[in-house]
Amino acid sequence: MAPQRRAASRGLGGGGTAAGPERGGRRHSSAKKSRGQPESRWWWLKAAFLLAFAAAGGLLGWRYLSAEDGVTEVLAHHTENLQDKFFEIPCSEDYDSHKRFEGCTPRKCGRGVTDAVITREEAGRIRRIAERGLSLGGSDGGASILDLHSGALSMGKHFVNLYRYFGDKIQDIFTEEDFALYRDVRQRIQQKIAQVFGISSASMYLTKPTFFSRINSTEAKTTHDEYWHPHIDKVTYGSFDYTSLLYLSDYTEDFGGGRFVFMDASSNKTVEPRAGRVSFFTSGSENLHRVEKVHWGTRYAITISFTCNPEHSIEDPVLT
Repeated sequence: MAPQRRAASRGLGGGGTAAGPERGGRRHSSAKKSRGQPESRWWWLKAAFLLAFAAAGGLLGWRYLSAEDGVTEVLAHHTENLQDKFFEIPCSEDYDSHKRFEGCTPRKCGRGVTDAVITREEAGRIRRIAERGLSLGGSDGGASILDLHSGALSMGKHFVNLYRYFGDKIQDIFTEEDFALYRDVRQRIQQKIAQVFGISSASMYLTKPTFFSRINSTEAKTTHDEYWHPHIDKVTYGSFDYTSLLYLSDYTEDFGGGRFVFMDASSNKTVEPRAGRVSFFTSGSENLHRVEKVHWGTRYAITISFTCNPEHSIEDPVLT
């Protein structure tokens, strides 16, 4: 493998930087005051959709073109039921510009795929949480997000805080069982990442943004909807150390296009989504990636992001 270099870009599906989650009475007490007002202060969400228009030194563009013209290798077919598949690759230098946390900051880097952590039945239940939440809003373009931690919900060309916008009606949309399942799924994914990379799960912290995404073939109306550009999570969101995605729908059955693509110097390496499949990887330049445009149907997933820095940690969402 060619030596890894640093590049800068932004994108959906890798995460972002957000204000901390709001919960409990604080959420609901301000419902009337903020009802209907776009949450413009969530600049991190805009960053998450304002994807890379200029790459440092032209490196990103070079890697993109060479991968487009080169060989495509499928790391995980949607027809496979994978126990565990892991590929170790050299770490980039991205982690050197951030505070290191011994026993957590990546020294072993790579990417993995597994179908053995979350069942397809559980993925279906998680997807129904996303569908109910996203039914309350949605982007005018093809990419919508729901963040149960901060309350961020795509609404037209903006974002609103669903806890404030809908107030106590949220308890008619979600249940305590929904949030308990969400927490359990997050914990199992965290434990799997820790096991594979040889670190303690207690040294990892959930970080922002962690969010559901719903992508379809509707034409992008704003740059928020342009999810397909190459990006590097650690460069875009400095807190990220480990990124994971749980897929909630099936490639070729629920949607076409929409594969996850690792962009190495010599080739593309793709992961075909399958409900219950978890893709995870270290967040540096060693894992430059993008998502193909969805051509038909609807693709659901949840991005779950982890940091080694407790100062960037967020809590699991709670309903009350």
